[in-house]
Amino acid sequence: MKQSSAKLRAARAQRMPLRGKQKMILRSRRYLNLEMPVRLLDTWLTPVELFYVRNHLTQPRVNLPEWRLRVSGEVNPFELTFADLEKLPQATVTNTLECAGNGRTFYRPRVRGTEWTRGAVGTATFTGPRLADVLHRAGVKAGGKHVAFDGLDEPSRKVPDFIRSIPIEKAMHPDTLLATMMNGAPLTPEHGFPVRALVPGWIGAASVKWLAEVRVLDRELDGHFMKAYRLPKRPVAPGEPVSPEEMAAMTALDVKSIIARPGDGSRWKLGPLHITGAAWAGEADIVRVDVSTDFGRTWQPADLRREQAKYAWRLWDFTWTPPATGCYVLLSRATDSSGRRQPLLPSWNPGGYFWNVIDQVRIHVVKA
Repeated sequence: MKQSSAKLRAARAQRMPLRGKQKMILRSRRYLNLEMPVRLLDTWLTPVELFYVRNHLTQPRVNLPEWRLRVSGEVNPFELTFADLEKLPQATVTNTLECAGNGRTFYRPRVRGTEWTRGAVGTATFTGPRLADVLHRAGVKAGGKHVAFDGLDEPSRKVPDFIRSIPIEKAMHPDTLLATMMNGAPLTPEHGFPVRALVPGWIGAASVKWLAEVRVLDRELDGHFMKAYRLPKRPVAPGEPVSPEEMAAMTALDVKSIIARPGDGSRWKLGPLHITGAAWAGEADIVRVDVSTDFGRTWQPADLRREQAKYAWRLWDFTWTPPATGCYVLLSRATDSSGRRQPLLPSWNPGGYFWNVIDQVRIHVVKA
């Protein structure tokens, strides 16, 4: 049976390249979700055209002259124009931003949600005024405990408004920004133009895009997307139901590494092989990355590259010469400054979040 013209148009739209993002993996077009192919990860700062995109709702169109940022709640409320934000002292933070669901496709049993593999992550410099400066001007009242971010993306009949809150302590941290620039240029529409929150070291969902309101609350926000991004407070068996009371809001990223090259399933001629990747740990620092070429029986330290900053990933290199032709599994394992190390087995959760199992790729070595 022939597809309807509407279905054909939809299928064609799914294949159409997106301007400036042609190299990305399209996970969803209706609510734009784009993943970076990890084979393209070869620079400390991710180019904007390769930086992943996670939209929960339809991307808004913003008329900058009419745009205002409302500051409300447990404060003396007021509004800011974009020009007002530009007059405030500016700060720059280098941050690795990762979707909490990065790696979801690897969980078993499978869970619902965007089927990210390993590329819903990127590192960039973000510039803008400190959120604390705006909150100090607003005069946070004694009851102010959380700060909620609301963007201009509008709820649909099926998806409620995307609003997230963070504790006042994180909001007041000097590295938490109202970012207007990314890698030295104005934010693009996909990345939150004109202003997004930048909550460094935390899950990407905390850094709400297209900001329209910053609201100070007397408690953690009780909303759909606060309930969605939560983890069990205790270990749970795969597929085990978990009550809301047993869940806690997700905050800082876990320790993780990925192998960028060689790619999974690739073929290489016998000889020295250059293995590269990245490792990050949210608010902690990466102190080492180890690589195994013998199914984890032995591990050797990789070389960490020089570029580093708080909240940012470390790129790493490892050179290995296979002893013979055949199939090999390469493993990478990161350790951070708080003593966390990537696990061999996953800790299952119903949202498919925080996949950080030891990374692996399978390669085939053939005669030179």
